[in-house]
Amino acid sequence: MKKIFFGTLTAFYFLCLQANAADFYVQKISIDGLQRVEKETVLAYLGLKPSETISQEQMDSAFKNLYATGLFADIKMTTEKNGILKLTVEENPLIGERAFDGNKKLDDKILETEVQSAPNSIYSRAKAQQDVRRILEVYKRAGRYAVEVEPKIIERPENRVDLIFEIDEGPEAKIDKINFFGNKHYSSPDLQEVLMSKESRWYRIFSSAENYDAEKMNYDKELLRRFYHQRGYADFRVISAVAELAPNKKSFILNFTLDEGPRYRIGKIKIDSAINEVPSNIILKQVQFKSGSWYNADLVEKSVSGIVEELGKKGFVFVEVTPTLNRNAASNTIDITFNIAEGERIFINRINISGNTNTLDEVIRREFRLDEGDAFNVAKIQDSRRNIENLNYFSKVDIQSAPIDSSKADINVDVEEKSTGYFNIGIGYSTVNGALIQGGITENNFQGKGQQLSVDGSVSERSKDYSMSFTEPYFLDRRLSAGADVFYSDEDYQDESSYDSSSVGGRIRLGWNYTDDLYQVVRYTLRQDEIKDVKEYASIYIKEEEGKSTGSVVGQTLIYDKRDSAIRTKDGYYLSFGNDIAGAGGDEKYFKFDVKAYKFFTVSDYWTFKFYANGGYITGYGGEDVRLSQRYYLGGNTLRGFEFGGIGARDKETDDALGGNWVVYGGAEMSFPIGLDEVGIRGRTFFDIGMMGKPDKIDTALVDYSSKPRASIGFGFEWFSPMGKIDIDFGFPVMKEDYDETEVFRLNFGTSL
Repeated sequence: MKKIFFGTLTAFYFLCLQANAADFYVQKISIDGLQRVEKETVLAYLGLKPSETISQEQMDSAFKNLYATGLFADIKMTTEKNGILKLTVEENPLIGERAFDGNKKLDDKILETEVQSAPNSIYSRAKAQQDVRRILEVYKRAGRYAVEVEPKIIERPENRVDLIFEIDEGPEAKIDKINFFGNKHYSSPDLQEVLMSKESRWYRIFSSAENYDAEKMNYDKELLRRFYHQRGYADFRVISAVAELAPNKKSFILNFTLDEGPRYRIGKIKIDSAINEVPSNIILKQVQFKSGSWYNADLVEKSVSGIVEELGKKGFVFVEVTPTLNRNAASNTIDITFNIAEGERIFINRINISGNTNTLDEVIRREFRLDEGDAFNVAKIQDSRRNIENLNYFSKVDIQSAPIDSSKADINVDVEEKSTGYFNIGIGYSTVNGALIQGGITENNFQGKGQQLSVDGSVSERSKDYSMSFTEPYFLDRRLSAGADVFYSDEDYQDESSYDSSSVGGRIRLGWNYTDDLYQVVRYTLRQDEIKDVKEYASIYIKEEEGKSTGSVVGQTLIYDKRDSAIRTKDGYYLSFGNDIAGAGGDEKYFKFDVKAYKFFTVSDYWTFKFYANGGYITGYGGEDVRLSQRYYLGGNTLRGFEFGGIGARDKETDDALGGNWVVYGGAEMSFPIGLDEVGIRGRTFFDIGMMGKPDKIDTALVDYSSKPRASIGFGFEWFSPMGKIDIDFGFPVMKEDYDETEVFRLNFGTSL
């Protein structure tokens, strides 16, 4: 280190000494101190030749060029009276081994990709310091700001050194608190759900979301902007986003100051097109919103993409569609004009992807709506960015264009990966299954190929459920989702129907999208069901079915999903239609049909209403009856205030529930804040109603049955806990039959639509 310092000082002194020297005639160039570097290499960098007169400026420039190579720790340049230009150099050593010491949170492979000092390369102090800065930056992205890195060298023979980066990782910089100022329409807990950054909690021990990262905070600003722009707040802006050190000097407090602005509805919608060959009414069909609806920036972008795609189909590839917003402050409306013009004829040269250390390039590339050689299209680039973000593999997605010439441009994609694996374990109690323990592991980007792998299990007093699932989202390199599942379950129905049931089997499935919202799944299921441990006093209809049966089932489900979120839905609707056919082998033969419809909307940003209606029908064929395990059962989660299987046909003598061959149920629910949004708890009230048909070939003289509607009202709570969604409900039947089994209190683990 001392040699490097004094070498630099010598060079500086030499330059100062020669500042006013006269021109010098070079008779000969002498070089001393070379070990590995060839003399010709030095002369090439100098750019000076014997038998020439050189000026002081030329000597200065030659010295700088030679020093800039990084090959030398020290250079001395002197002129002798006999016309000799003498150089005395000290070569920088060659790096033998390079190592990292003290890094526990970040693997060597991650750090190796960041540093430039490599084995068998020239060591220089400047390069080592640059490597230190890169290592510190990597640790910052991982949420560690107290890291110290010191490069140390161990001298070896033959002017070689070993370079060791000694690292003191220090503690992780957690986020103690996230504050919002200026938010009037949305609560702080609502906005915290939007951010990537999360407050430190004990249950986030496997997540990096609670680690402070300046780049992540910048992305949070963009997420807030999108959130508000999707909900009508076109003037929203983040006035400031500041991270301040907490009093403990070890963590951070994030402060976001917001200006929400007014909420706008859509006013007039116009088309201003320079392409006269396509009528405006054709273009208007691609607009995905109507006058009077809330302004939504996402729908504006999708409308632009739709217009571009429609014009492309009609032969107009090079078009630019620019939406112009005209705000009307008096009425809080926005008039939108789509300006359409012929664009420049620019083609995509290359799509360059960087920042993906685990995810394969092809996983990102296949989400692009453009290929190399296609016409450059801003709308499709925006769609591509949205597709990549929706993968949920990256904390940052940055797409920039770089012109190559007047007709070509590169697209540069820079991503920053985040954790895509999840581990959960929970212990609790359910009124349905008693004490329970559940756990699972999910990886949504298995081996960096975008594949999904999950293993789940739960054990309770009344049930055992195990499952494993694998999904390939791009089967045969096409936009087809293919997957396989295996499962095993064992259920105790002694209280309801005096028997136990088990099921083991597997499923293969194939799914595809018609549009972003409309998709279909086809599946084949092979399973073996068993009715066992039937009590002597059980219903004769249950005794008749004791034993094993094999089901070979082909089915499909068509889904139209317009919800704003699949987890905490506030707006939109969901429709599905499914049917199954059993009989391609196995013992069971039946047709089954199911339909679902849900509608959500939120009033005053907090009061969310849900209306829903579900129906199902199953019937046997070929002389086969529908078995107990395939029938419908109403009650519990499907009709609160009644026990599971508490409604429908029931053996008069044994009181066993026998299920039914058709079911219809629905209701309305309103959820609202109760001051516990910080911990994810909301209140709700509900009205449930439903009716159910009886099984085929049942003697009504032996069975209690009525197809009259049953209904209940009640209230409850939903808690999005660290262990998953927990529902607590109190239901009170208002329409029922005397033989129905009721249940006032219900606690349930799991998610539902």
